[in-house]
Amino acid sequence: MSIVFIALGGGLGAVLRFLLTEFVNNNVSNLIPFGTLSVNVLGCFFIGCVAGFFASKSSPMYFFFIVGFLGSFTTMSAFSMQTIDLFNSNALSAITYVILTFSFTIIATYIGLTIFSK
Repeated sequence: MSIVFIALGGGLGAVLRFLLTEFVNNNVSNLIPFGTLSVNVLGCFFIGCVAGFFASKSSPMYFFFIVGFLGSFTTMSAFSMQTIDLFNSNALSAITYVILTFSFTIIATYIGLTIFSK
């Protein structure tokens, strides 16, 4: 049943991410991608709120909001929550995770674009 909650939340999160990103990008300066920045900041704020409210990771609402909705709204929210969890147990692991994530994801994107751009 948790898969159903994840799917429903994921569909809603993806649609809302698209609509909010488009709205912000069409109404704010285009110096940086403010639409993406907006959904990342909002998603991180909401994952903190929802994770605090639904402490049980087996709750259907946890699957709907955190894994599904916020997971598709922005993966930055999951990344930030995992980083905080890591930092609370091992600061060096958290710092390593942040550095590796940003470095490898940007490098992987560049490699993918280089390989398939023509």
